[in-house]
Amino acid sequence: MTDEKTEVLVVGGGQAGIAMSEHLGAEGVSHIVLERGRIAESWRTKRWDSLVANGPAWHDRFPGLEFAGDPDAFVGKEDVAAYMEAYAAQIDAPVRCGVEVASVTRLEGKQGFRAETSAGPIEADYVVAATGPFHTPLMPKLVPDTAGLTQMHSIDYRNPDALPDGAVLVVGAGSSGVQIAAELREAGRDVYLSVGPHGRPPRSYRGRDYCWWLGVLNKWDAEATPGVEHVTISVSGAKGGHTVDFRALAHAGITLVGRTESYADGHLTFAPDLARNIAEGDRNYLAVLDEADAFAADNGLDLPEEPEARQILPDPGCVTHPVLDLDLAKAGITTIIWATGFALDYGWLKVNALDADGKPSHLRGISDEPGVYFLGLPWQTRRASSFIYGVWHDARYITDHILKRRAYLAYPGKTA
Repeated sequence: MTDEKTEVLVVGGGQAGIAMSEHLGAEGVSHIVLERGRIAESWRTKRWDSLVANGPAWHDRFPGLEFAGDPDAFVGKEDVAAYMEAYAAQIDAPVRCGVEVASVTRLEGKQGFRAETSAGPIEADYVVAATGPFHTPLMPKLVPDTAGLTQMHSIDYRNPDALPDGAVLVVGAGSSGVQIAAELREAGRDVYLSVGPHGRPPRSYRGRDYCWWLGVLNKWDAEATPGVEHVTISVSGAKGGHTVDFRALAHAGITLVGRTESYADGHLTFAPDLARNIAEGDRNYLAVLDEADAFAADNGLDLPEEPEARQILPDPGCVTHPVLDLDLAKAGITTIIWATGFALDYGWLKVNALDADGKPSHLRGISDEPGVYFLGLPWQTRRASSFIYGVWHDARYITDHILKRRAYLAYPGKTA
């Protein structure tokens, strides 16, 4: 029995894989998209119940299909998954669901790769790893299981009723941590939120969403700075979208603490950096307003002024007198939710495309292994890369590279 063959094998049937399929299909490139679950499975089963997209519907989409309903709405996770499924059908994407890729290796003595899958082997000239950035949940081995607490990663959180009674500590103040903490507080829980360094952009300003400002200020196309680690961003589309304000969260009853540092004898200690982290977030926030105001003035935009956006609430007591040591039992904490991000896992990709730490070794998605590509990584080419809007453009770039490489390899050379 001979192996199935295709020109391009795309691994992953989420937003990256569907975007890749659109561009390959438009160029007539034969390809297969393999997805171990359903299309957009992560949106369906690896998000909490109330999650919505962090960008408005008019922006967080592919060019070829609009979301139904209000273009300024923030679409729920099930509707995002349905959108991806509909888009795949619209472009007739050759997606095979329920197929796991165990390994990809280079063929010996000839061009291409062999993928061992749960549905049998497949040979391909090119492989695109379109599995995105959310592989292995990162949970620090800080609080031992013997502490008698429920501990989970944010990927496993669903809703307040699914947690044991008692107070909750949420570690991580990016979009996920902030939204989960706010939801728990609104459900009547006592909540502690561990806040590290972060960016805090306005959800909207002067009648325009932050996604619009990123566009006109040319920030979606900002490229990654080598050697600079980009801080987490705190922004929310929940309840129609709003600017994340840590002081407002504190005034609503959430106790803010600094970065979580250590655990011993039922106590957690926190870094004395809370005030500094919040102040840096404020500077980021106000800098965006300054840049937006300058752009509006320079370009004669008739946008309503919004002086109230610059009003900063007074520091709450948990900021002026921060908690540095917390007795978990005394505080009634029964659950810790770690909103601490993810590690990449490309263990199935057994070619020379990864560095010593197992991370993609690439330039703009083109790996060090000729014929292997990555898609959907944060800051792959620019700020927008891991967003629905940005991954579509990165997929176009990779498709163009495949077409160029195909043309070189097809060149017959001089005839005698």
